[in-house]
Amino acid sequence: MLNLFSKEPIVLNLPDADFIYYPNFISKEKADLFFDTLKKETPWQHDEITIFGKKILQPRLTALYGNEGKSYGYSNIVMHPHPFTSALTFLKEEIENEIQENFTTVLLNLYRNEKDSNGWHADNEKELGRDPVIASLSFGEERNFQIKHNTKKEVKQSLILQHGSLLVMKNGAQINYKHQIPKATKPKNPRINLTFRKII
Repeated sequence: MLNLFSKEPIVLNLPDADFIYYPNFISKEKADLFFDTLKKETPWQHDEITIFGKKILQPRLTALYGNEGKSYGYSNIVMHPHPFTSALTFLKEEIENEIQENFTTVLLNLYRNEKDSNGWHADNEKELGRDPVIASLSFGEERNFQIKHNTKKEVKQSLILQHGSLLVMKNGAQINYKHQIPKATKPKNPRINLTFRKII
C-alpha cells in the first residue's frame, strides 16, 4: 500500500524502469490556483487522431508549449508550441530543481469528464530520443493511471494521480512499459495533466 500522505518521493516497485511518485509536490492551495489559471488561459485544441486508419476526435483537449519552437508529432498530429507562460515556467523550474533534469517542452491535456481518456501508449516519439525522461504533473480531479510491462505480462500497477502530484518516468519507462488513463465509470470533474519532456 502506497503512503499517499508522504512528503517524500515514492519509488514504485517495477522492474526495468524508474517510476517515482511525489504525491504532494504542489500544495493544495497552489494547485487550486494553477488548475484555475491553466483551465481558463490555455488555448485548448481538439484534434483528430488516426487509430487503425480511422480518424476520430481525441477524447481530451490538448495544448503544447515550448521555448525553442520545435514541433511535436504523434498519431498523425503535428503540434506547434506556444511560448511558455510565467506559470508554466515556474512549474518547469520547480520540477527541474527537484529532479535535476532539464525540459524544453510541455504537453497539456484537459480531461473534461469521465469520458475523456488516453489509451495505452508510450511517450516514445523520435523527437524525444530513445529513453526520455517524462515528468507528469496533475491538477484537478484524481484519475486512475495504469502501467503495464511490454513483455512481463504479470508486471502492472494502478496509481491514483492526486491533485498537485508529480510522477517522473525514466530509465526505461518508455522503452519497457506502456501507460494509460482509462475512461471512468463514475462522474469525474475536469483534470489537467502537464507532461514535461525534452525535444532533441
